[in-house]
Amino acid sequence: MITTLGPTQFLLLAQGLAWTLALSAVGFALGGLGGLVIALGRSSGLKWLEVLAAFFIEIFRGTPLLLQLFIVYYGVALLDLSVSPWMAVSIALMLNASAFLGEIWRGSIQAIPAGQTEAALALGIHYTTRMRYIVLPQALKISVPATIGFLVQLVKGTSLAAIIGFTELSRTGTLLSNITYRPLLIFGIVGLIYFAVCWPLSRLGRAMERRLTPAART
Repeated sequence: MITTLGPTQFLLLAQGLAWTLALSAVGFALGGLGGLVIALGRSSGLKWLEVLAAFFIEIFRGTPLLLQLFIVYYGVALLDLSVSPWMAVSIALMLNASAFLGEIWRGSIQAIPAGQTEAALALGIHYTTRMRYIVLPQALKISVPATIGFLVQLVKGTSLAAIIGFTELSRTGTLLSNITYRPLLIFGIVGLIYFAVCWPLSRLGRAMERRLTPAART
């Protein structure tokens, strides 16, 4: 039995943190691509596409991430396919992030004054060009604070990967707690690590919000 924390234990925590950050990066990057597709679908003006995108958003925003993780990990087995914990968590985070970011960015797109779109249409600017050079740059700027806020939520959400045996930061803490029999100390350190990652992001989000909404300062 190990009752003290040494370099080996802190190295394990560092490795767990690395996997947490890797999961967050993969989920956010892939979810960002999916979220952009969902946001464009929700604001496309095509009724069937808007309904389909809205259905996707409601499903993944209206169910717990833990449930989505279980369905991906164990549900794929029903198709006689094997999926690693890493792949299962990545897929679940991607789908979840696509729904949340899609809704965030949809709201930002629709916040752009309609007059700009009408002017672009009057000038005969094609949809792709209009979205790429006029609407999306402004919408993405508006969405930065909420996007950063979701990233904080995503980092904390990676802790659910421990449920299916993926060894990220939370599971590493659990394993060390079982070895050292010092759960309060171990999970206190794990909590501080999460705080050290999430707090600067939260501060950045609030700073960006104040910067982008000057009227809120008064």
